[in-house]
Amino acid sequence: MRVLFAGTPAVAVPSLDALVQAGFDVVAVLTRPDAPIGRKRVLTPSPVAARAAELGIEVIHAAKVDADVTARIAATAPDAAAIVAYGGLIPRAALDVPRHGWINLHFSLLPAWRGAAPVQRAVIAGDDITGAVTFLLEEGLDTGPVFGTLTEAVRPDDTSGALLERLSHSGAVLLAQTLSAIEAGRAVAVPQSGDVSLAPKLGIDDGRIDWHQPALAIGRRTRGVTPEPGAWTTLEGQRVKLDPVVLRAGAPAQKPGQVLLDGKSVLVGTGSHPVELTRIQPSGKKMMAAADWARGQAALEGVVFE
Repeated sequence: MRVLFAGTPAVAVPSLDALVQAGFDVVAVLTRPDAPIGRKRVLTPSPVAARAAELGIEVIHAAKVDADVTARIAATAPDAAAIVAYGGLIPRAALDVPRHGWINLHFSLLPAWRGAAPVQRAVIAGDDITGAVTFLLEEGLDTGPVFGTLTEAVRPDDTSGALLERLSHSGAVLLAQTLSAIEAGRAVAVPQSGDVSLAPKLGIDDGRIDWHQPALAIGRRTRGVTPEPGAWTTLEGQRVKLDPVVLRAGAPAQKPGQVLLDGKSVLVGTGSHPVELTRIQPSGKKMMAAADWARGQAALEGVVFE
């Protein structure tokens, strides 16, 4: 079966590899244009574009699927299109090109967490179970009928990055299995059912820590926004970046945001019990162990994160 693959970030690469390894004829890859990366803002191909080049697959760069891009897709004559985190909408004209439609691998148990940040939102919300589905892409936001589902336990120390890494590999297998079932004529798409929740893209403000919240909520947020957009707070008006914190029930109570050195541990008060900082990046400096940061302070007494 001739397959067009659409995807952009590193989490989509395992799916591209899985389709190639399963023997599908991947006729082209649709991905976002090269983007400036790093302090020097060097234009860099997306991870999917780089992998496609290694595999010798034609690459279609597009920030928007317009009429010209749709024509280029149609010229590859795909039987189906597989899409994983492409990062753009697929209009009706393009959806109609492959006879089997566009099969989307989405990293949630739809209809839970429809949108761009399902894994991050699941971690922040404290979900115990998440997963991935393959579904038929429609013009609505992640509304199409579902072909296949897998589940994944959310571990207590999972960051969104670690959880998404696992799902990217198990989901790649699911995507290849779904396309194989479609090719064999035995795939059945079932309408979504259950409670709908939305997972809009995270912004920088989603990473700001509100120290008045309970420790459990703060721990979930720091894990949910790691690695992107990252957890942060302010100290004397300067932004301070944080790695995920550790819950420390039973530690000496502190006012929300108040910093305390407890032995070798750096604790911060919350709306419930304190949390322990693991690593911290003060403004203008590199990320460092919280204990090293504390030793560099003249005194922690009176230090309060806002």
